[in-house]
Amino acid sequence: MSHRVFGMPVASVYPHYVAKAEKKGRTQAEVDEVIRWLTGFDDTELQRHLDEETTFENFFAQADLNPHASLITGSVCGVKVQEVEDPLMRRIRYLDKLVDELAKGRPMEKVLRG
Repeated sequence: MSHRVFGMPVASVYPHYVAKAEKKGRTQAEVDEVIRWLTGFDDTELQRHLDEETTFENFFAQADLNPHASLITGSVCGVKVQEVEDPLMRRIRYLDKLVDELAKGRPMEKVLRG
């Protein structure tokens, strides 16, 4: 099953991640740090994906997912991240969850799980 979000550019959602974090006193740099931690991208690669409007599907296909990503648990929009069956949707939910935790004021070392 393909979800509409898979074909969406990461760049279309990224400003919402940043706005959510900034509303709670966090920074764009912290959002970028969370994304880099999860995906293994460096600043240049992340910016290229945003500039090229890479879809979520291709973004995560090219990512080197952090080996600690499976430690990300909890709910996003009432869905338990660890119970999402589709691997791509789970990765998108991991990213949502990390941004949520950042926005909720969780210390960065806790957000970035070890």
